[in-house]
Amino acid sequence: MLNEHLEELAELADTAGATVVGEVTQMLDRPHPGTYLGKGKIEELRLAIEVQQATVIIFDDELSPAQGRNVETALNTRVVDRAELILDIFATRARTSEAKMQVELAQLEYTLPRLTRMWTHLEKFRGGIGMRGPGETQLETDRRLINNRIKLLKERLVDVTRARVVQRHSRKGEFRVSLVGYTNAGKSSVLRSLAGDSQVFVEDRLFATLDPLTREVKLGEHQKALVTDTVGFIRKLPHHLVASFRATLEEVNESDLLLHVIDASRSTWEDHVHVVDGVLNELGVLEKPVLHVFNKIDRLDNDALLSLQEQVRDKYPDSIFVSAVSEHGLEPLLRALTTRVRTMRPVSEVRIPVSDGRLLAELHREGEVIDQRSEDSELVLHVRATEALIGRLKRGGATVS
Repeated sequence: MLNEHLEELAELADTAGATVVGEVTQMLDRPHPGTYLGKGKIEELRLAIEVQQATVIIFDDELSPAQGRNVETALNTRVVDRAELILDIFATRARTSEAKMQVELAQLEYTLPRLTRMWTHLEKFRGGIGMRGPGETQLETDRRLINNRIKLLKERLVDVTRARVVQRHSRKGEFRVSLVGYTNAGKSSVLRSLAGDSQVFVEDRLFATLDPLTREVKLGEHQKALVTDTVGFIRKLPHHLVASFRATLEEVNESDLLLHVIDASRSTWEDHVHVVDGVLNELGVLEKPVLHVFNKIDRLDNDALLSLQEQVRDKYPDSIFVSAVSEHGLEPLLRALTTRVRTMRPVSEVRIPVSDGRLLAELHREGEVIDQRSEDSELVLHVRATEALIGRLKRGGATVS
């Protein structure tokens, strides 16, 4: 497990543009409160830095402000923890103004308690009463500016949330599906293939997608689904990011079905599932219907695939196995989606008075009208609708069978 975690950290470093030249590990019951690593390991790290000519140290954990400051002082080398590394990657990947605001907010909230560390080079100017140094003055100024900026960004993101509510309302009545999963599990590739849209951005790197992207997927027999790709999750995802991206991730809250995409070629897939479930639990959506989709089976031989299917049969009996890059590789997923639409939104016959324009408009707005005809003074429609919509139609005077 340790090697796999270090491999993932190396992938993160590569995505951020760094070249890994070495690694140092230590088994501890608990991190040292002052320097995270023990004194002997700090000395070993110092020697490794000299030998490898390293310019940055990356920790596979989030350091406290004091730990980061103490390690930098002891080694005279820039220190980056896992949270800061992920935030940096998000900053380079953000494309839309919304994503940029979300990442900036997370970065500022991460930076605020660490400002003192950034001003240690001015400590010599500090004094007692009446001897306030320029470093301390600048520190206070920066804190005030950052707090003001955080307040502004939060206000702007509230506006984004309102806009998303309006956008989601316009999709009411549609069968909505959200793709969730560990970063680089292939969610964007699945969306690209399902929708047949080559414009969907796909890259074999961590956090290729930050902005939610929705595409219509035709399922046949007058059926369709709106499928939304969401930002990928990762082990020890900084909590500031989850908070900042909450407006974006609320798209998951409004979905009828979650497709949990899992990289079947990874030996750590169970750990990845646990991480994703943890974030979904934090968002309060674990009660949503979930379909586990094991992707990238094209990377497995037949024996490995059979072994995996046997392994997950009891835990996820409804899981499906797909390949987003193979011809017809997503057929099992398309069939599963079609079945889910039929199950969750059965076809009903609705009769309403010809003169009742309000109920007719609501039916067309929030349900899927398959056909309609006039019969004496009534309109007879065959519609695919949610239980909630059917209930409102009945209360409004419609006859439903």
